[in-house]
Amino acid sequence: MNLFDLKGKTAVITGGIHGLGMAMAEGLAQAGAELIITNNTLEPLETAIEYYKSKGYKATGYVFDVTDEVEAEKQVEAMEAAHGKIDILVNNAGIIMRVMAIDMKVEDFRKVIDVDLVGVFIMSRLVAKGMIARKSGKIINICSMMSELGRDNVSAYASAKGGLKMLTRSLATEWARHNVQVNGIGPGYFATSQTEPIRVDGHPFNEFIIGRTPAGRWGDPEDLAGTAVFLASDASNFVNGQVIYVDGGILATIGKPSNE
Repeated sequence: MNLFDLKGKTAVITGGIHGLGMAMAEGLAQAGAELIITNNTLEPLETAIEYYKSKGYKATGYVFDVTDEVEAEKQVEAMEAAHGKIDILVNNAGIIMRVMAIDMKVEDFRKVIDVDLVGVFIMSRLVAKGMIARKSGKIINICSMMSELGRDNVSAYASAKGGLKMLTRSLATEWARHNVQVNGIGPGYFATSQTEPIRVDGHPFNEFIIGRTPAGRWGDPEDLAGTAVFLASDASNFVNGQVIYVDGGILATIGKPSNE
């Protein structure tokens, strides 16, 4: 199974300090990759790096804001100088603001777009320069089911993630000729610390997700690891511009009839 072997590879995971980002980073590390974890604040990054090292993974942290192009360029240059090259980029950093569109401030809408879409463009463009020069690289953008569906309270997030799907396709179109594959992962609803308060029997949203998901459960963060390894490895060398939805089948169905 050498197709999935990431030994000797260096992977940058933006915002890989908890939850789904950490689960994907662990999957890459278990396949042999060296981890570079970024975050915009120091304390949670240090905690995450300590965790990775306690598991025996090789991990280094860098503090910067992915929306700051000047600082991001300095940090990417520092990464390449320290680690030799960046083979894999997972654009995981993101934010969400749950506000009805009619009430949302324009500056808040812009902030979500800036982090979830513009930040991905900045990091992809910076890291891709080295990948293109080496004629080898993998970029994985963390999209969402909101890349395909709308929902109350998330107009900015859905706009960013819909744009991210098309950015993924556009970058794949430009960079595939250089043997750089750009793809996305669209997570469904996962059991994380953020969703723990609503994942209880009798909670309306918990019942909705379990009933709406053909698999009949929330996803485990580890469910994303295999997809991340696939898209980061030689197994996906002819996969370009795709978004793989890891959602238990939600997007495959209109849902159960009300009389079931």
